[in-house]
Amino acid sequence: MATMMASVEQREVLRCDKCNLVQFRTANVLCRRCHKSLEVEVPEPTPSPLMLVPAQPAAVEGLQVATAVRDLRHVRNLSQRQLAARMGVPRTYISKIENGKAMPTLSSLDRLARALQVDISALLRDATTRHHDETAVLMADPFLAEIAMYTSQLDDLQRSIFLNHVRELAAGHRRTA
Repeated sequence: MATMMASVEQREVLRCDKCNLVQFRTANVLCRRCHKSLEVEVPEPTPSPLMLVPAQPAAVEGLQVATAVRDLRHVRNLSQRQLAARMGVPRTYISKIENGKAMPTLSSLDRLARALQVDISALLRDATTRHHDETAVLMADPFLAEIAMYTSQLDDLQRSIFLNHVRELAAGHRRTA
């Protein structure tokens, strides 16, 4: 009686942790070379003092360099790749900064500020202060301040119509009667 082997696509390929031999899973789950178990033994996690303390959320009121970089990049209509090119760094570095996985050094903060055409202090302000400062700059323009006064009284449909008219004006389209 002949034995049938499973097709190669159905067989699991493993690497022995002890001798690094790459092989198909054996019936007895032992390495063909060193005869050690191919099963990975995962130790039970023991609670450490650090695990007992709940993780603190990212500082909501503290410095938020990641949010500042992302917001300023969006305001300037820059992609991560374009910002990285301006700074002379890989795009992944910008991504890590924006996701809070990397904190830029002082020299990187300086290059970021120059690439985003802002003062370095703009990157170090908290979100509330940054928003307040941006609003103050916008409201300093008398035209925008007057528009803001009227748009606050509009409903959603009226705002949409108003915004479409502004877009048409900016694009240079003129309506003829």
